[in-house]
Amino acid sequence: MRPSFHPLTPVFAAEVKDIDIRQPIDAETAASIEAAMNRFGVLVFRRANLDAEQQIAFTRWFGPLDRGFAKVRNAANRFNVPNLADISNVDYNGDVVPKGHPKRVGSLANQLWHSDSSFQSPSAKFSILTIHSMPSWGGNTEFADMRAAYDDLSDAVKAEIADLTVEHWALHSRIDILGDDDYTQEQKDAIPPVRWPLVRVHMASGRKSLFIGAHCRAIDGMSVPEARILLAELLEHATQPKYVHVHEWTMGDLIMWDNRCTLHRGRRYDLDQRRELRRSTTGYAPVKAEAAE
Repeated sequence: MRPSFHPLTPVFAAEVKDIDIRQPIDAETAASIEAAMNRFGVLVFRRANLDAEQQIAFTRWFGPLDRGFAKVRNAANRFNVPNLADISNVDYNGDVVPKGHPKRVGSLANQLWHSDSSFQSPSAKFSILTIHSMPSWGGNTEFADMRAAYDDLSDAVKAEIADLTVEHWALHSRIDILGDDDYTQEQKDAIPPVRWPLVRVHMASGRKSLFIGAHCRAIDGMSVPEARILLAELLEHATQPKYVHVHEWTMGDLIMWDNRCTLHRGRRYDLDQRRELRRSTTGYAPVKAEAAE
């Protein structure tokens, strides 16, 4: 049986059923998932229960693995699985980190709307996130559809932003939260800023999409205050409830999203309670078969 896709909102996101991705998938299945990603932007696999190796094997169908922000911290991987990011509030030994710990403070930036690896070239394609322990409250993950948000802009705003170029920097959001002293110059230089069009065409669907979020630092040709006001207004528009899907986690869930046309953020939770997620991310390469119609 091939996977089936069931919309979760009127504009994007779908739940995937009729598939057990703990088992190896084939090219036809990968192509059908990629086609659904091109349409929905976010896919939810309830109670997938993948281990680290299964997650990486599934991820490899959709492009080369990308380390993203790990290039800055370059921390040891407690899973001994390369390219699997530890999105958690625990240390290398699996203990919940205390107040003031750099990992605890730095992870707060995940609560800002962002697109994974927008700060590098090429930017990320898909991200895949699994959950392995949950706090008693909070910790939902929210997604916003940048294609639908662009479609609903006024003609005047579309004309205003059509040719703008935005600078994205890996540490912009974190320095806003932590200050400038938490990172060495070597870390600041690890991923130089990149520039992207504010409006990009999502090539897989042919639709225009906003490319904004917490990593955006400046707009070419604008003063910093003017640029940040415009970016804040666009973000406010693009994250209205009608463009947002809220995922309430159950143990073992897997979520897959397209960084080229969505933003996401984690929500607040009790940082003294264990919350462990594992993220794998892909760059650009075709799947191993042509995408399904």
